Amino acid sequence: MGLFQLKLSHKVAFALVSFFLGELGDGLNIFQGIYLVALGWNEGSVGIALSLMGFTALIVQTFAGDIIDKTHFDRRAFLSLASVATAFSASAILFVNGADGGRLLIFSTKVIEGISSSFIGPCVAALTLASFGPDSFDEVMASNIFWGHVGSIASAFLAGLAGYCLYPDIKYCFLVIGFSALMAVGGVQLLPEGDPLLGRGLQTHGTLDNDVANARDDGIKNEDSFKTDYVNMEQKQSSPKFHSQESEENMASSYWSVFSDRKTVVLCLTGFFFHFANANVLLVLGELMGGDNDDGSVKRSAIPLIAGAIVLAQFTMSGATYAGDRMTKAGWGRKPLFMAGLLTLPVRCALIIFWKDAGDSFLLSTQILDGLGGGFFGLLHPYLVNDIAFGSGRFNVLMGLTASCFGLGATLSNLLGQIIVEKMGHVASLSGSLVLSVIPIVLFAIGMPETYGQRGKALNKETHDVEVVRTGGQLV
Repeated sequence: MGLFQLKLSHKVAFALVSFFLGELGDGLNIFQGIYLVALGWNEGSVGIALSLMGFTALIVQTFAGDIIDKTHFDRRAFLSLASVATAFSASAILFVNGADGGRLLIFSTKVIEGISSSFIGPCVAALTLASFGPDSFDEVMASNIFWGHVGSIASAFLAGLAGYCLYPDIKYCFLVIGFSALMAVGGVQLLPEGDPLLGRGLQTHGTLDNDVANARDDGIKNEDSFKTDYVNMEQKQSSPKFHSQESEENMASSYWSVFSDRKTVVLCLTGFFFHFANANVLLVLGELMGGDNDDGSVKRSAIPLIAGAIVLAQFTMSGATYAGDRMTKAGWGRKPLFMAGLLTLPVRCALIIFWKDAGDSFLLSTQILDGLGGGFFGLLHPYLVNDIAFGSGRFNVLMGLTASCFGLGATLSNLLGQIIVEKMGHVASLSGSLVLSVIPIVLFAIGMPETYGQRGKALNKETHDVEVVRTGGQLV
């Protein structure tokens, strides 16, 4: 098989896995909330249940990223186990009956789901970087994210269809998650393991990325030289030095140098406040659309509207991901695209408040803005992390740290937002989101420099200087 075909097949394998992992995403959380309310749970209890996953993930994600960085085990095994555990935990809601039953089950499985889901993002990012290198990372990650959104569309559509047909007993729509997990585990077996050290953001072979790029451009012509270089690299890695945890850590930058980087701090704070303002908006939108029954449960007519809101947002995210990828290839920087995503949130909140009594079609249309914001944010997040961390050996731990900050914002948003809805109403909750949404815009505009074209340069220089000091002026 030619190298072009081999790499294309790997890219397709990543796309398939991303599609099914997208179906495992937390888009179905809103259906879980609807089902629990229908059983007699109040909004506060639902908020606590959904927030437990977020609280657990924000604690675990940084450690999960560090584990994925340092592990000598196959990262594909981590991804398979995390997918199965996530699906099992999310499907536990099938065994909940009545307002007073199943609380311990839901709360405990949400904790498990938070732990397992924390490994999925770092695993996919690490395997992508390990298999394609830093120069091709953006292109393949854009494909992964795009197909993840498509998977979320399929999941929301199937769940909404099942929920509407089976109403009021909508719990069987969560079987979509179990099926998706099985398919994801099957797809993981098709993924390459790649270069394990490159997967943590260490440049172990200076010409690997160029060889891949040249072979893709020139077809068979450079295939033999690429294979020879890659074999030499693998032989080099098979030495005790390259399998030593100590030698790897000597190659890596300190945690403090990565975490205290101005760009890291700005990205973490920006993501925290964006998700703090954003996460609860979809829940509030779902509660506004379709209305409630007399007992407080969601009407049957609201289910397709809620599913439509998720589908519309994910569809727009897919388009934003595709457009962002094309614009990045055309030389657009990170900052204008990220700012465009941030600016959609205050406009969305204001329109929902203004249109709250205008009808469901007006409310549903605001999900286009959610899709644009989420699409650009989700695409640029791994780009920015790789720009900041490549060469440091701390790529996945920084993915975990930033995801933890984002998750903390989303968790507090769901928890406090639903409490405000219960005590003060929907408009008060949306108004709070509107005010908060200005903070990340100001932070990112003032504090974040442009990182496009700067991938690994600063930290590679730091690592070079550290190695000179460690070896008494001689590099080894």
